[in-house]
Amino acid sequence: MAMDLDDLFSGKPSDPLTELGKQDLGPLSVAELDARIAALREEITRVENHMAEVARHKASADALFAKR
Repeated sequence: MAMDLDDLFSGKPSDPLTELGKQDLGPLSVAELDARIAALREEITRVENHMAEVARHKASADALFAKR
């Protein structure tokens, strides 16, 4: 199998979400899958909370610098 030189010398770490999507779920038990789902839901909540904070910060900055 030929190796892509861009992958070899990209200098950029692989995206964890891409790697997560490539993982084989076959060997995991139902309990492990439940735990995985719970962890993913927690991460979704964390990202949503961060997005809301970024939106609030942007709205504050926009209001502060709005033309009058």
